[in-house]
Amino acid sequence: MSEALVTDEIQTLFNALPDVVFFVKDREGRYTHCNLTLIRRIGRKRIGDVVGRSAEDLFPAPLGTRYLQQDRRVLRGEVLENQLEVHLYPNRLPGWCLTFKRPILAGGSVVGVLGISRDLGQPDKRHSSFAQLEQVVSHMYDHYAEAIRVAEMARIAGISVAQLERLFHRVFQLTPQQFLTKIRIESAMRQLRSSATIASIGQACGFCDQSAFSRQFRAVVGVTPRDYRTLRLRSPSNQSD
Repeated sequence: MSEALVTDEIQTLFNALPDVVFFVKDREGRYTHCNLTLIRRIGRKRIGDVVGRSAEDLFPAPLGTRYLQQDRRVLRGEVLENQLEVHLYPNRLPGWCLTFKRPILAGGSVVGVLGISRDLGQPDKRHSSFAQLEQVVSHMYDHYAEAIRVAEMARIAGISVAQLERLFHRVFQLTPQQFLTKIRIESAMRQLRSSATIASIGQACGFCDQSAFSRQFRAVVGVTPRDYRTLRLRSPSNQSD
């Protein structure tokens, strides 16, 4: 069975998963395969509207440029595992996901990018450890503007750091640090709708300085806080998310 046929079959398989974006890109960062979830989220109707184009062609600037830069890192051999991101699709409200990207190798050379982005689901409230972690989560929400260390979270829960990491992943699909980052970035996204300065927003969300805030925000959202503010002001749906 040829590699192309196998990839086609994988694409068909991922078409059945509405909460997962699947894609394959060539060495130039252009889509060669993708599932229906991606097609619909970017407001296209057919796979032919996506194949042969790069993220820069399909997403508004500067988002498309940022995604293409990420692809180029993978094309240089970097592997992205379990990366927490906010995806901003042209026709969809912002959504949190976990992204995985890895280089495709052929004959010892990188020839493309294989990746998925899985929507971050709701926490498993039925898990036996959910109640044990509620106090830690409440502490995060109450003190996210401060420096919170994982050891402190573990002490609040009355367990070891290793146990805390394991339970957080089971219940929330995230590490404690990723969960804290999510809280801070969500707060920053809300506050960027105001007229407050970017520096003051970063400080209010627990970042040590504006540079650290901008770097973390760009890593998670794909654009700088300043660019995000511009995108939200231009968006017709900026009052509904």
